[in-house]
Amino acid sequence: DFMPPNPNHCEASDMPTCLLCTCLGGSVYCDDLKLDSVPPLPKDTTHFYARYNRITKINKSDFANMNKLKRIDLTANEIKSIDDRAFMGMPQLEELVIRENHISQLPALPETMSLIDASHNNIGTKGIHREAFKDMTSLLYLYLTDNNVDYIPVPLPDSLRSLHLQRNNIQMMHEDTFCNLKDFNYIRNALEDIRLDGNPINLSRTPQAYVCLPRIPIGDLI
Repeated sequence: DFMPPNPNHCEASDMPTCLLCTCLGGSVYCDDLKLDSVPPLPKDTTHFYARYNRITKINKSDFANMNKLKRIDLTANEIKSIDDRAFMGMPQLEELVIRENHISQLPALPETMSLIDASHNNIGTKGIHREAFKDMTSLLYLYLTDNNVDYIPVPLPDSLRSLHLQRNNIQMMHEDTFCNLKDFNYIRNALEDIRLDGNPINLSRTPQAYVCLPRIPIGDLI
């Protein structure tokens, strides 16, 4: 009763990753392949792109022992859950793009991060760990546009250049959100780009909150 394998039927999940995807140097491109999970990656992968797929979950094992991975881009999948330590075992991870998914909880991330883009998700009040970004001393770009965040996730590292929180539910800001009220010489030189437009917050109510910034945040002043 042996059935010969059907040569026309090949599941994506059964194929070696570099046949299914495109592997160039340390970069693995798996865009738009109807994947429903993260494929096994070569150990020397530095950049992994799996945009426009159907991945629903990120498991702790998906990126285990990936010591060279620097960038992961999972834009426009159907990710609903991420094991909390799924990204913590990567000593060189710098950039994570998980925009346009269905994530309600931002996972724990290593202190090496320079870019985090979790825009267009369902991240709410309890979806960000307390002091999640405090020790990320190389963080430059934090993008959380189009979520349901109702506070600015302080403390933010001095390295931060760009904070995008458009179209969330932020209603208030404190005078020490960005500045140090105990040290009037403190200047946050790097943070030139703060977007708060589309939030129910009136920026003119807290004029002292911007004294250390090179530019006033963009948002409603009425």
